Amino acid sequence: MTFTSQLIVERSGKGSRASVKEQEYLCHVYVRNDSLAGVVIADSEYPSRVAFTLLEKVLDEFSKQVDRIDWPTGSPDTIKYTGLDSHLSRYQNPREADPMTKVQAELDETKIILHNTMESIGEKLDDLVSKSEVLGIQSKAFYKTARKQNSCCAIM
Repeated sequence: MTFTSQLIVERSGKGSRASVKEQEYLCHVYVRNDSLAGVVIADSEYPSRVAFTLLEKVLDEFSKQVDRIDWPTGSPDTIKYTGLDSHLSRYQNPREADPMTKVQAELDETKIILHNTMESIGEKLDDLVSKSEVLGIQSKAFYKTARKQNSCCAIM
C-alpha cells in the first residue's frame, strides 16, 4: 500500500485529485499546490467525494500542525500528528461524516417510501374504479326498474 501510494503521488501533478483502481480498491489521491499529498485507500463502495473531503481536512490540519520544512524528510517516528485517528474513525461511516451523503441517503429512503405509497394508492384507485363501475351498472338497473314502475303506476 505504501509503494502504491508513493507511486500514485509521484505520477500526480500539483493541485490534482484522482482516483486510481488497484485490484479491488480505489486509491484516492490529492496533491496540493504546495506538494503536500495524501492518499485514501478504500473499497469501491466508499464515495469518492467523501474520501476527497477527508483528504482535504487531514492535509489542512496537518499543514497547520507540522512545519513545512519537516514534510519532505519526516516519518511517523519524527512527526507527531495526532488528528489522523479521529478523522479516520469519524469517516468510517461516510453517511454520518458527510452531510451531502447523509441527505442523499435520506432522499433515497424517501423515494422508496414514496414509490411504495404510490403503488398502494394505485391499487386502491383500481379498486375504486371497479367499484364505481359496479355502482354505475347498478344505478342504471335501478333507474330502468324505477322508470318501469312509474310508467305502470301512471297507466292505472
